[in-house]
Amino acid sequence: MADHSAMLTEIEEAYEAGVRDGGAEVRALVERFLAALEAGEIRAASRGDAGAWSVNPAVKKGILVAFRNGTIAPMDTADGWPFADKDNLPVQRIALAERGSRIVPGGSSVRRGAYLGRSVTCMPPMYVNVGAWVGDGTMVDSHALVGSCAQIGERVHLSAAAQIGGVLEPIGQRPVIIEDDVLVGGGVGVYEGTLVRERAVLGAGVVLTASTPVYDLVEERVLKATGDAPLEIPAGAVVVPGTRPVGGSTWAATLGLQVACALIVKVRDERTDLRAALEGDLR
Repeated sequence: MADHSAMLTEIEEAYEAGVRDGGAEVRALVERFLAALEAGEIRAASRGDAGAWSVNPAVKKGILVAFRNGTIAPMDTADGWPFADKDNLPVQRIALAERGSRIVPGGSSVRRGAYLGRSVTCMPPMYVNVGAWVGDGTMVDSHALVGSCAQIGERVHLSAAAQIGGVLEPIGQRPVIIEDDVLVGGGVGVYEGTLVRERAVLGAGVVLTASTPVYDLVEERVLKATGDAPLEIPAGAVVVPGTRPVGGSTWAATLGLQVACALIVKVRDERTDLRAALEGDLR
């Protein structure tokens, strides 16, 4: 893999200097940066051998440099739909056939600076934003969003209307990370740096944020984000939506009011694997 350390140093220098409208030299730097993201040679976060994830702040800085040094331009499509965006962050033109990947017609977009692996299937309409990483064999279903810098592993199924939140600022904040072989159910929302470990199953309608408590019925514990660590869903956990009573209010208790939470009800097993299996022929 190419060494991009010198380029990333230039990116960080341009960011720290607050360069705007930097001319042809900066625009060429941004082009090299976006091309490296699209090739999967750099990424916003990466997993170490021991399973710990580290954030690469230079990637988010580079995306912000791109925004600062682009100009808003019309991007009318061949069928007449008018768009306007930064001219250096248009819809990406991907060599799909070479990767064995598909973007089915119907309004889907992958923005410049996003990485799509091999054998990825994108059902319309869906959107993958700048800086995101989508691993091999993953399916991004209809109305699903992969936000800026989100990291999606291999053989993941993002079901219809799943929302994987993005993050560009603060610079050091970690993106949402979905590891390999995770099933994300319909209408699920995962935000604010949540880490979902491999083979977990997020049932339809689950919402995970930095302030969401997750009640682990298997280990009898409560999982929460802290100032030093994100909310982390354990490997193989099966998570479903739940509610808990509103605390600290007699009036709320009298009315039986509840607030949303999430519950880990079991560890993924063969029966869950059968129900969650991805159909290879569809790919």
